Amino acid sequence: MATPSTSMAKPRQLRDHSADWRMIMLALAALPIGAGAACGAWILLKLIAIATNLFWFGRLSTANLDPVDAHIGLAAVAIPVIGSVIIGLMARFGSDKIRGHGIPEAIEAILYGESRLSLKVAILKPLSSAISIGSGGPFGAEGPIIMTGGAIGSLLAQCFKLSAAERKTLLVAGAAAGMTGIFGTPLAAILLALEVLLFEWKPRSFVPVVLAVLIALGARPFLLGAGPLFPFTASSMAVWWQTGGLALGLGVILGCKAALLSSLLYRVEDVFHRLPVHWMWWPAIGGVVVGIGGLIDAHVLGAGYSNIQALLDGSLSIRVVLALLVVKAIVWLVALGSGTSGGVLAPLLILGGAMGALIGHFLPGSAGFWALIGMAGIMSGAMRAPLTGAIFVVELTGHFDALPSTIAASAGAYAVSVLIMRRSILTEKIARRGRHILQEYTVDPLEFLQAEQVMTANPDMLPGDMSTREAVDYFSEAAVHRSYPVVDRNGRLLALVSRSDALRWQVEGDLGETSLAEALSDASQPFAYPASPIGEVADLMVETGIGRIPIVNADTDRVVGILSRHDLLKARSTGRRAEQNRHRGSASQADRKGTT
Repeated sequence: MATPSTSMAKPRQLRDHSADWRMIMLALAALPIGAGAACGAWILLKLIAIATNLFWFGRLSTANLDPVDAHIGLAAVAIPVIGSVIIGLMARFGSDKIRGHGIPEAIEAILYGESRLSLKVAILKPLSSAISIGSGGPFGAEGPIIMTGGAIGSLLAQCFKLSAAERKTLLVAGAAAGMTGIFGTPLAAILLALEVLLFEWKPRSFVPVVLAVLIALGARPFLLGAGPLFPFTASSMAVWWQTGGLALGLGVILGCKAALLSSLLYRVEDVFHRLPVHWMWWPAIGGVVVGIGGLIDAHVLGAGYSNIQALLDGSLSIRVVLALLVVKAIVWLVALGSGTSGGVLAPLLILGGAMGALIGHFLPGSAGFWALIGMAGIMSGAMRAPLTGAIFVVELTGHFDALPSTIAASAGAYAVSVLIMRRSILTEKIARRGRHILQEYTVDPLEFLQAEQVMTANPDMLPGDMSTREAVDYFSEAAVHRSYPVVDRNGRLLALVSRSDALRWQVEGDLGETSLAEALSDASQPFAYPASPIGEVADLMVETGIGRIPIVNADTDRVVGILSRHDLLKARSTGRRAEQNRHRGSASQADRKGTT
């Protein structure tokens, strides 16, 4: 008896997760990546300090100083321009991948570049960001370190024979470890990886990311010190259910502000694209605006970490808070829209904190507490990362008692943002390059459903003793489908005969009395089992080019159904119907429907 080759030798034992022992290998690789990313964070901060001292104080030092202390008068206009010219030259003759936020570039490398980042980017990105921030650019270090840490993970991954998905895991592990090294926020870094970078939730990626983050967290006290980055003392607040509503309302306001900032940023970028000069000079033009903003109020220059601390402490005057709200927003939008190198997180924290502090003067509690809530809200609304935003600010400050309120603000901002803004401030940049990203994770129906749930049961079959002449006549006169299972007298699968087989026999003309079982005895016949996930069947169709896969009983080898491409499309529509079909019904009705 002819038997088909067993593409699936036995039904796979279905599991909740797809992890295998390669996860351990990736976890071990994440250890040096975490250490390397922590060192990269230390180097980046030192480079920023060196650049700040050189540009504003004319000395070579790694002391942490702020441009607001320089007091150099009109020269403050020239310094951001000089730094921007250097960055434009580095991007033009080094790598144009150093331009921009850092996070969108990392996302694009993950989704469209097989998670490959170059050594040139790993070197030039932190250097250009240090020059940008050190010369007064209103940016933070988080975007650059995410790109740099990601490059460290990607470069190590490229030394070994890994899949694109495994390289992605190590790239994201480096990015999350770099963020932890800068801010000391391990949980927020893991959540950022899940909400923004990984585009999946799998043990294969989660475990290595966690280990890299823990290594970076362990190394941070030796490199940058221990404790929260922005500790502050806030006055005692009422219990959370009395402040939660106010936090939710503030989050809604900040969600609207996040949408406005994103819209303005890309309008500014459009203006630069219309300028009749090479993009290499755009950062210098933006640098002029930054310098003028520095003359108005020097607090808007640089990363502004001291501003974040002052907002939380409640030590800034209303005039400075207003300057941060207006002038900081303008110089940041113009500078980032010009295509220079810098991050978005620190400026967003300042703008959200300033809004929270300003509104907080009219709310119960300290202005610093509401500045904290504002930071969580705007980060969630702009980056579409509500869990990251809620956790990030409490880890930054050590105020875990504020977590319920930061969650409320993040939820409010997130809800408004997704309703009024088509894309986040991160994904809009990628979309403008013609690539759409859906930031929603759902269960894939091709993995959720099994073959027996969507197959056509008891399909039409042809007997194995049918002659090829009869098969040719059948396909010419009575066939409805392009192919049919061939079975023996007990209904066990022998092969699959197709219209192309019949056409070939008709052309050859010398197999008229040969049975189908004999004519197809050497054919490789794929098949699946009732319990097989239909995703596996879809893969089988792609690999073999066969559009109808027989489904056989695992114990008897009898054909019990057939699964076609059309059946897969029906399965794809199941989830859409669950989203769109609305009707009233009780649990008992649902139970009855499930049994029919």
